[in-house]
Amino acid sequence: MTQVRLTIDGVEIAAKEDATVLEAAREAGIYIPNLCADPDLKPYGACRLCLVEVEGEEGLPSSCTFPVADGMVVRTDTERINMVRRHVLELLLSDHPSDCLLCAKNQRCELQKVVAYLGVNQPRYKKLEREPVVDSSNPFFTRDSEKCILCGKCVRVCKEIQGLGALEISQDGRFSTITTAGEDLPIAESKCESCGQCVAKCPTGALLPKRYDWPAKEVKTTCPYCGVGCGMILQVRENRIVGVKGDRDSAVNQGRLCVKGRYGYDFIYSPERLKTPLIRDNGALREASWDEALDLVTSRFKKIISDYGPDAIAGVSCARAFNEDSYNMQKLFRGVIGTNNIDNCART
Repeated sequence: MTQVRLTIDGVEIAAKEDATVLEAAREAGIYIPNLCADPDLKPYGACRLCLVEVEGEEGLPSSCTFPVADGMVVRTDTERINMVRRHVLELLLSDHPSDCLLCAKNQRCELQKVVAYLGVNQPRYKKLEREPVVDSSNPFFTRDSEKCILCGKCVRVCKEIQGLGALEISQDGRFSTITTAGEDLPIAESKCESCGQCVAKCPTGALLPKRYDWPAKEVKTTCPYCGVGCGMILQVRENRIVGVKGDRDSAVNQGRLCVKGRYGYDFIYSPERLKTPLIRDNGALREASWDEALDLVTSRFKKIISDYGPDAIAGVSCARAFNEDSYNMQKLFRGVIGTNNIDNCART
């Protein structure tokens, strides 16, 4: 793709001709405060924090919607720009709780980051008073309207990426709020599929997983739930998985996950998870060794084949198994047992 050259804060950089100023700055490692912009979503220009000065342009355009051009000169960090940003930020903070230390998003909050960058220590505007709405109906995450800054990311990712449109912005002005589409129902009663994409995109504590622990390390892996092969990053602490996020570098899912991939890891630590084979003996299950269990299976298979033929046996492969294991399973049933009765739990 053709590139253009422009100057941002005195640094000459190259950018794709269809890029925005914000995208070009990001690629060059130049930080421009923003709350509603996201690489996965269409330009929105709602938060008005990514304003910049462009030579030859009147006013302060939003960098997330302003396209680059060859020879363009941009300034991102002048007193004029930051004065306007601070006014915008102070208005946001007038409708936002200030108990950051007690918020589960503390030190991971994008609003907190922008406040620190712009040096807003004491907002001047009186706090708005409106009744907060906390929706805990979803089994995986909580929605808190008091911490919402109306960036629209949750609404946009649900519509643009997931194609579902479970959320919408209702009413206007200071009465605007995020609700479930059509009717203001609890999340659990809406058409939400609990994929968690909105939670992953939320810059504040308005959407939070019900359980979160700070991870000590992250491990890249592949989701085991189905054959799609989504890339995922396990957040690990004390050798236990405490969270999961999508791997943006994965060509398969580009950081997106379904409800199983993002939240379905509890089975690993379930006390009901079998750790040894069980054999039914006199109507009761007892623990057995692998050799004893496999010998029993072999003898039963032989008897069934002898009495009823190989098509009396069928096999179901687990979607959590490796592709190689599923291949060996079908080869065993076709080549050894002599039946084509095989299936997979992820087929439908």
